[in-house]
Amino acid sequence: MPMTTEYTNVEPTRREVDALHGATLIEFGTGWCGHCRAAQPLLADAFTAHPGVRHLKIEDGQGRRLGRSFKVKLWPTLVFLQDGEEVARLVRPTEAEEIERALTRIEG
Repeated sequence: MPMTTEYTNVEPTRREVDALHGATLIEFGTGWCGHCRAAQPLLADAFTAHPGVRHLKIEDGQGRRLGRSFKVKLWPTLVFLQDGEEVARLVRPTEAEEIERALTRIEG
């Protein structure tokens, strides 16, 4: 599964996320956020070694239920899940290595 490049307005329900099997990264942010744009090359670098990780890129904002259920306050927030359970979280990452380490933790 390649890294997702565009944020989507269509968000799964929390119940759907909790039921996901395998390794999943949920990225909360927006296309206009400078911190989100700065993180994209870091994510791309980290994903090269983890092509099997599901990547959900969710546009977040006021009233967005999925982001609120994860208590997202800053963008980007990366939530790393294994079988629907949160294993790691990064907020405004600045190094590809920290993303890669979290991806390794969920990939098994």
